[in-house]
Amino acid sequence: MVRARLARLHGIATSYEPAPGRSVLITDDTVVAVLAALGVDASTPHAVRSALAACAEATEAALLPRTVVARPARPPDLAGLPEGSVLGVETEDGAAQELGAPDPAALARLPLGIHVLHAHSPDGRTARAPLIVAPDRVPAPPRRSHGFLVQLYSLLSRQSWGMGDLGDLTDLAAWSGRALGTGFVQLNPLHAAVPGPPTDPSPYRPSSRRFPDPVHLRIEHIPEYAHLTGAARLRADGLAARAAALRAGVLEGGALIDRDAVWALKCEALELLWKVPLGPGRRAEYCDFLAEQGQALEDHATWCAIAERHGPDWRGWPAGLRAPRAVGVARLRPQLLDRIDFHCRLAWFTDQQLAGAQRAAREAGMGIGLVHDLAVGVHPSGADTWAQQDAFAAGMSIGAPPDAFNARGQDWGLPPWRPDALAAAGYAPYRELLRQLLRHAGALRIDHVMGLFRLWWVPEGRPPTEGTYVRYDGEAMLSVLALEAHRAGAAVIGEDLGTVEPGVRGALAERGVLGTSVLWFERDYGEPAPQAAPASARTPAPTPPPAPAPESAAPARILAPDEWRSACLATVTTHDLPPTAARLTGEDVALRERLGLLAGPPERERSRARYELSEWLRELARRGLLPEGAGDEEGAVRAVHRFLLRTPARMIGVWLPDAVGDRRPQNLPGTWEEYPNWRVPIAGPDGRPHTLEELAASPRLHALMRELSDGQY
Repeated sequence: MVRARLARLHGIATSYEPAPGRSVLITDDTVVAVLAALGVDASTPHAVRSALAACAEATEAALLPRTVVARPARPPDLAGLPEGSVLGVETEDGAAQELGAPDPAALARLPLGIHVLHAHSPDGRTARAPLIVAPDRVPAPPRRSHGFLVQLYSLLSRQSWGMGDLGDLTDLAAWSGRALGTGFVQLNPLHAAVPGPPTDPSPYRPSSRRFPDPVHLRIEHIPEYAHLTGAARLRADGLAARAAALRAGVLEGGALIDRDAVWALKCEALELLWKVPLGPGRRAEYCDFLAEQGQALEDHATWCAIAERHGPDWRGWPAGLRAPRAVGVARLRPQLLDRIDFHCRLAWFTDQQLAGAQRAAREAGMGIGLVHDLAVGVHPSGADTWAQQDAFAAGMSIGAPPDAFNARGQDWGLPPWRPDALAAAGYAPYRELLRQLLRHAGALRIDHVMGLFRLWWVPEGRPPTEGTYVRYDGEAMLSVLALEAHRAGAAVIGEDLGTVEPGVRGALAERGVLGTSVLWFERDYGEPAPQAAPASARTPAPTPPPAPAPESAAPARILAPDEWRSACLATVTTHDLPPTAARLTGEDVALRERLGLLAGPPERERSRARYELSEWLRELARRGLLPEGAGDEEGAVRAVHRFLLRTPARMIGVWLPDAVGDRRPQNLPGTWEEYPNWRVPIAGPDGRPHTLEELAASPRLHALMRELSDGQY
């Protein structure tokens, strides 16, 4: 009981509910390990008592919380201040203001920003703490809109160097905004990867979330490319020819996307461009960028330079290099100045092309433009964990507890942020991360948005079943998010699929964060279906006969369109789910059967899939959304998107591969080497890759997008 009390004081769960009414206790060993990761010794009864005494003493002595958070609808709690205390504030622009007696409502009325709050008590004690004054809500999307969801690497054009790049993104945004009336393009995370070879192709296990990966650069669009002459020009032409062969292998030869091969060519080209002298104007721009990015970029580029010598896992570097302020790093830095500048220059090039892509999107009429994706964590050996070691919990990994779909739980191999360190730093690591991602974005998608409230921590060397939840200050995390989104004028989309703690969706909605609604999952299990007749201007097609229900199939009513929430991004599928054409044809089940991934006997799984599909086809026909009739694959793809249009969703996303009938998923959860995750180009029904130019000319794509353009309003 005493250790459990200590755990609660640090936000560590000692039990959890995998299902309503069922509680699972966390083992003492897990609690001790997680407390240790937070710098608290709980290994013995004496240590526990000492830690509790230290907590009590710190609470008694504290005049202010480690970070004070205020917003109009929720003034801060200043109950720790004794009567007679006075407050002052230093605003982020340097102005000083005396506030007098504590007045929480007055703090909430201060200008939005990151300030410093000063407190003076009658007994002579003083304290200071970061003061975050945030708006109540993040900005809403400017209007209802539809757009594409795309994994950028999979979108090759006739100019790509073997994988999709920022030039392709710019073209996609400019074309789709003007020709199709799209309002946004949602991307996979473009974070900097841990360098290989082999490089982990997953965009969700990056080295750094603070800086984008230069592998996405369009080399020919860098201004210095035009100034290559002589031998450098010949060498660049040779690299472009090799890149063309790499591209042809993917588009015409059945090869997979090879990130390492692409980067080898681009890195060689970028070395040439780095040696081209910058003109006065470009030099001034670059210096401004360096000044703006400051220490964060210096650390990132230094990690990249050291990694070239000692490999990408800083935990195995010589002891004197394992921290950015270490003496060994200071001694080595003079030898690395050129390499540090090289990596800073690549960050600048990438930032400029991202800015150009967002500018092209807005000029094409998009109300939102680019929707960037924030991965839930970073690789333990990467640049961010090296540069911000105090902010991460050593020896811990985040994942998911056991549930009905995975009895063993999940370990994602990503170290968590320490909630105590974030609060002590005024949430600076989180603020800076958001600011970087929102530089050139009209919206931000947050993967596993539930992680703003709690994460499942797994001690190193233990199975996911031996983890526990650790709580974060959701009010503070959401307030920082609201402030940075407000400053950027950007909407926020939370990926809230899967197990969601009660109250989380309500808290997100209260702050204006959109949810994610996927058509196949929008059901109301156990409730009777309403008998309302469909309201449609279309002529209903004959209703397909129902397939026989498989054994143990639970009745689950498909939600009517008007039962969907409006504050969401609505889509038919995602990068972790089968493309719609594969679901319609049964190829999704066939693929999982070939790879041994089915949860039950193949016939039972096929029967369940047919039953669920027949339910949807009947529902679509009943509502007059399937005039093409049963058996028309393209018509069924259009029909599910017609259904989305009937919902009140603020944003409607079209998975770009769905627009051309692609069958292959971009990622197949539960596989590593069995399936080429994150390495397949967008393709048509026959598996032949489609270039961006072919996508733009596709009759199938245009027929689908006409449905959204004509029916949106």
